[in-house]
Amino acid sequence: MTFKPLRILFPIIFFVCTLTSFSQFRAKEINWTTDGSATLIIKEGNIVKTDIKTGNETVLVKKDQLIPPGAENPLRFNIYSFSPDYKMLLIFTNTAKVWRYHTRGDYWILSLATNQLTQLGKSLPSQSLMFAKISPDGKNAAYVSEHNLFVEDLSSHTIKPLTVDGTRKFINGTFDWVYEEEFGCRDGFRWSPDSKRIAFWQVDATKIRDYYMLNTTDSVYSKVIPVEYPKVGWPPSPVKIGVVSIDDANIKWMDVPGDPQEHYIPRMEWADNSAQVVLQQLNRKQNESKLFFCDVNTGVAKNFYTEDDTAFIDIKSRWNDDDPTGWDWLNNGKDFLWVSEKDGWRHIYLIGREGKESLVTKGNYDIENIKCIDDKNGYVYFMASPNNATQLYLYRTKLNGKGKLEPLTPSNLVGTNDYDISPYAKYAMHSFSNYKTYPAAEWISLPDGKSLEESKSIAKNMKVVENSNVHYFKVTTEDSITLDGWMVYPDNFDSTKKYPVVFYVYGEPASSTVGDRFGAQHNFLYHGNMSKDGYFQVSVDNRGTPSLRGREWRKSIYGQLGRLNIRDQAMAAKKILEKPYFDKDRVAVWGWSGGGSSTCNLMFQHPEIYKTGISIAAVTNLLFYDNIYEERYMGLIPENKENYILGSPIHYAKGLQGNLLFIHGTGDDNVQYDNAEALLNELIKYNKQFQFMPYPNRTHAISEGEGTRQHLSTLYTDYLRKNCPPGARD
Repeated sequence: MTFKPLRILFPIIFFVCTLTSFSQFRAKEINWTTDGSATLIIKEGNIVKTDIKTGNETVLVKKDQLIPPGAENPLRFNIYSFSPDYKMLLIFTNTAKVWRYHTRGDYWILSLATNQLTQLGKSLPSQSLMFAKISPDGKNAAYVSEHNLFVEDLSSHTIKPLTVDGTRKFINGTFDWVYEEEFGCRDGFRWSPDSKRIAFWQVDATKIRDYYMLNTTDSVYSKVIPVEYPKVGWPPSPVKIGVVSIDDANIKWMDVPGDPQEHYIPRMEWADNSAQVVLQQLNRKQNESKLFFCDVNTGVAKNFYTEDDTAFIDIKSRWNDDDPTGWDWLNNGKDFLWVSEKDGWRHIYLIGREGKESLVTKGNYDIENIKCIDDKNGYVYFMASPNNATQLYLYRTKLNGKGKLEPLTPSNLVGTNDYDISPYAKYAMHSFSNYKTYPAAEWISLPDGKSLEESKSIAKNMKVVENSNVHYFKVTTEDSITLDGWMVYPDNFDSTKKYPVVFYVYGEPASSTVGDRFGAQHNFLYHGNMSKDGYFQVSVDNRGTPSLRGREWRKSIYGQLGRLNIRDQAMAAKKILEKPYFDKDRVAVWGWSGGGSSTCNLMFQHPEIYKTGISIAAVTNLLFYDNIYEERYMGLIPENKENYILGSPIHYAKGLQGNLLFIHGTGDDNVQYDNAEALLNELIKYNKQFQFMPYPNRTHAISEGEGTRQHLSTLYTDYLRKNCPPGARD
């Protein structure tokens, strides 16, 4: 329940930093060459290689080469990649959204040897191809179209279906709504290293009930939009792994133990050979993870590693930049890296094929994510912040677990750092900011961290906001819980006067709000300058948010959504508001998605603190949201239904005393519109007065349609100014 806001290469493992396949659906910020010495960019329609060290530019593909036969203009695109030998270019264009991302469109291949530009899947419906990949031997392409998997011979361009049973709810090679939203799974098939087979997911959502959204804006008659949406209490869509032969389309199904309706398979890859696939299976409660090797000839699955937790187990997208693909093989396929919280901290482990493990990162700290694996030199690079959970720094350590923790970020760059590291860990784009320092970036060498051009270094180009009115702090509640927070003071602050306070909240396990980076404190919906208008702004991170404060911090929220996080937020506000310059009659709170849920709960459960609330796209009844998210954090209905009820804002609606603005898009496929109407009915039942704004046919982002964001901003700002007036008072 997050408010969320590729390089393509042949599928061979050339270096774990960029382990990927010749497929894509999102443009990478930096597109590295395979040797890590240069980057690729689109410049004036041409594809240009820029040498990192010298800055020299080489045009690899001219835009004139990208004019389709019979057309006058070149293809328009921003997602592309070369094969490792730079003899072929794959382009993704004419794209369309499938739920969150532009994963559907047209694919073209340019042969640089013959200068021939060819469209893949030309006989299939336009704009229907997904996740096209060229086989490792370069002879075939595979892709998904309309829920079926196809292979295309690149010499004859003969197209062969590998599956024929795909429908909207019986899905081959990609995923249903909930796998995409909660596991980050989109690309659902993998070429074998020998190019003879393809391993793929098949999702059977035929027994999942549809939630019917109603489009009333695009024609004089309304249109029903069905979404296969498994709500809490409904079993998962059965998922299985098939391995299909390219020659005869024969499919061998992997015989993974366990009831498919009570398990998930969020990860699957080839096991660094063409005889096995490796996969992760989670039980429905998501507190037991099993890894299996599956023989692709017999289908026999062997469990070689198991982990369990009393709460829940995170998957790879949590610790690998939202990318659940790839399997980090080392030592010629003998070992791989895995991340676990089993010792109380999020650490990296080295695991062998027989399941033997050794700890790579050691100490009382969490890693945030893995940035690069330098198998050749025996190092893993990762982000962490052992001493301050609001900040991030680059570290490395030996893959064998015998090395020391080496900080690589300069000690004077205190705040949030990030790195896009090249293959072989030669170079990186290093970015930095903190609450009072504007974002800056530099090209550096590794591991010394030296800027490649001193005049363009971060140190030489930092712009600091003098006398910043942003302050980071810690607050200890009456429950002896210490929370991180930030506070933005009003301009010309006078401690003898009283000011209104606006709390920004999220509060759920998917995200945190208190990061030490520039602009994190900016209210993107307020029309104007809140500090100039005389507001305090505050945000704190409660227990259960994904802060780098250890397993216990993150998982204490298990079974307690809507209670533990709300208690932490309210008790932090109570402590903060002890200062005499806060006007307790002008205290507001707002949030979006999970933050909208928290806003409602705070308004209803603690009306003595919060006088005005603006809730956007909120889950109002935990029983209305999807099964993967809610059951991960709340457990199964037969065991914990009472916790679902006690964590839902709707349960406390009769407690509303202050001013509430409730906002929801009627076309929200994520937090669906029934959440809004259920809460409205409950507030009406208790004669609670409130303001409601439905945005017709808008999604969870409430961004579609001309003027929508301006309208939302104006609505938000006017309501806040009216009900929580700005400015100092005596």
